[in-house]
Amino acid sequence: MSKQGVLLVNLGTPDSPSVKDVRRYLDEFLMDERVIDIPQLNRTLLVKGIIVPFRGPKSAKIYKKVWSEKGSPLLYYTKLMTDLLQAQLGEEYQVEMGMRYQNPSIQSALDKLKAADVKSIRVIPLFPQYASASTGSVHQKVMEIVSKWQAIPDISFLNSFHDEPGMIDVFAANALKYKPETFDHILFSFHGLPQRQLIKTDNSKSHCLQSADCCSALTDVNKFCYSAQCHHTARLLAAKLNIPKEKYTISFQSRLGKNPWVKPYTTEVIDELGKAGTKSLLVFSPAFVADCLETLYEITEEYGLEFKALGGERLQLVESLNDNPAWINVLEKLVKQ
Repeated sequence: MSKQGVLLVNLGTPDSPSVKDVRRYLDEFLMDERVIDIPQLNRTLLVKGIIVPFRGPKSAKIYKKVWSEKGSPLLYYTKLMTDLLQAQLGEEYQVEMGMRYQNPSIQSALDKLKAADVKSIRVIPLFPQYASASTGSVHQKVMEIVSKWQAIPDISFLNSFHDEPGMIDVFAANALKYKPETFDHILFSFHGLPQRQLIKTDNSKSHCLQSADCCSALTDVNKFCYSAQCHHTARLLAAKLNIPKEKYTISFQSRLGKNPWVKPYTTEVIDELGKAGTKSLLVFSPAFVADCLETLYEITEEYGLEFKALGGERLQLVESLNDNPAWINVLEKLVKQ
């Protein structure tokens, strides 16, 4: 009997923390037209002429800080998820993993599923909130590859799972061990995006960024808006943990360049909280299902030092979903739904 194929896709990681490998990763990542959505010539000059040459060595030093004997944390946890999901689904399924950028590639994962002659493929980009630069890019890459096959099996794509109750439960359970009620403030820090990419998903052309509270509710108008989905995830987590509205803030990290990105910026929120006398800060990063550079270094190290320099005493990261058995149950549900 033919198996059902499952493709888990995460963002990607360099093959090693060497400058050469980091530059190769950044080049592939940032040359994606959905990531830096500007004319190709401008993108090429910016990425290959400025960002990759100058950012490569700096990024390599940071990657070395999170690299371990197990390698890249993002790759390590994604591989664990894949193996655990395969064991849970059983022999009727074949689960493969691919990275949108670098290795193992989406192409190699799809080649394995094709060789197994699977009867269907369920594509699950491991990004809870939809963005053209992440989920949209994965969908496009898969379709480009599969469009060249002579026999194309049934294929289904997961768009987002920002409001998946099981995911919310796992993040909440991870937070409970730190006793959220004992912290002065809670921060939900999501990966940032340029504002122009939010505007592009507003088909009405009359809602996005037209008011200060345009993300205060998820509606038919903003259902594909990354920021609106992030706000929704944060509200669900706050409700699950009984965190009052005045005790938490939603922010966005990892800004690149000078153009306006989704606001408020995490670094500015931390600055304001520190100056206001906040001593303890619990930080969620619900845009990531696996701990990675952005959680293990950017939040824990960079923001942690920044917060303490402003008089803060404790910044605690709520770990991601990683290989939590309850999260594997959620993945199984996302495969079968």
